[in-house]
Amino acid sequence: MMKVILKIILTIIMSTQISNAQKYPLKEDVATINGIIKATYEAVSGEAGEKRQWERDLSLHDPNAIYSFPLENTAGKTQQTTMPLKDFHKETDTMVAKTAFYENEVNREVRVFGNIAHVWSTYETRLAKNGPVARRGINSIQLYYNEGRWWITSWTFDKEKEDRKIPQTFDPQ
Repeated sequence: MMKVILKIILTIIMSTQISNAQKYPLKEDVATINGIIKATYEAVSGEAGEKRQWERDLSLHDPNAIYSFPLENTAGKTQQTTMPLKDFHKETDTMVAKTAFYENEVNREVRVFGNIAHVWSTYETRLAKNGPVARRGINSIQLYYNEGRWWITSWTFDKEKEDRKIPQTFDPQ
C-alpha cells in the first residue's frame, strides 16, 4: 500500500513539474511582435510586493539578452548601465517590493528586415494601478525571429526629462 501511495505522490509531483516547465512561453506571447511587446509590459507590472512574472519574461528573451539604461551615480554623473536580464530582474525586485509599478505602451514604431526587428515603444509608468503618470520614456527593443517565434535580444531605455521631451514622432499626445 505504501508503494502505491508513493507512486501516486511521485506521479503528481512529476506531472506538476512538467506542466510548469511547459507553461512558458505562451504561443500568443511569442508568435507576433505585438504579442511579445504586450507580454513584456504585463510581466513587469503589478502591485507593491507582488511577485513579477519573471518566468514568463525569461521565456520572451534570448538567454543572453541584456538591459541597458542611464543611471545617475552618487557624483550626479549619468552613466549607461548594461546588465543581463536576470540581474535586471533582481534590481527590479528590490524596487517593486516597496512600490507598485504599472507600465503601458502608448505608441509603437516597428522596423523589420528579414528575421530582425527594431521596436521603438513609448511608455508611461504609473505607481498605482489607475494612478497618474509618474514618468514617460522610450524603450528601444531589438528582436529576432527563429524557430517559429520572436526573441528579444536587448532593451535600451531612457526616460523623459523636463529638458528632454519625447519627440512628437514618438508621442501620440
